Amino acid sequence: MNIKRFTFNPLGEQTRVFWNEAHSAVVADPSFCTRVEREEFYNWLKDNDITLKAILLTHAHFDHIMGVQELHDQMGIPVYMNPVDTSVYIMTDMYSGKAGLPVIRHDWEITPVADGQIISIGGMNWEVLETPGHTPGSVCYLERAEGVLLSGDTLFAGAIGRTDFAGSDYDKEIVSIMEKLIWLDAGIRVLPGHGADTTIGYERANNPFLEPFNEREELDFRESDPQ
Repeated sequence: MNIKRFTFNPLGEQTRVFWNEAHSAVVADPSFCTRVEREEFYNWLKDNDITLKAILLTHAHFDHIMGVQELHDQMGIPVYMNPVDTSVYIMTDMYSGKAGLPVIRHDWEITPVADGQIISIGGMNWEVLETPGHTPGSVCYLERAEGVLLSGDTLFAGAIGRTDFAGSDYDKEIVSIMEKLIWLDAGIRVLPGHGADTTIGYERANNPFLEPFNEREELDFRESDPQ
């Protein structure tokens, strides 16, 4: 599996494209914002002969969905999202306005996802892990065979997602991380929505927000250290 990362919009959101040898691809949280970002994204698709087959959304905050409507309208590709997060659209409109950005259209038809579901596209198999907390419908996507976790804004390198938004819940986020993420294989690469990539093992040993649960023996798992 190949991965291309873009950093878009004023909040530095990380949009990722995953594809196989046949160049069939999925894009996670597409959020290009400016004309320059849009051209960068489309030119890269064209130059690399990439065909997008689906959009995976980890959650519905405005900084993660800026490019969704355009891609859906132009390419007719499905938008996989937890329907619980449709409640976040109202907040998305409010915060995008506060950031000085235009109101983001979100009238696409979603393809609902649920915990444990497998989304198979282009030889890739993405397992849905429901991780409420940052938003009510936050999810992560795990490609077990490739050892890759799309963690959205649930788990970061050295941090966890903010829970000071309307609809956020700190207790639920901690439970989500501890029950669904932190005991995955230590070598799994964590690709968050912002900031540096990391691994499950490294976060298990070092993430200060998970300090009561840190397993110090993970420090000996050198493959888990992203540095």
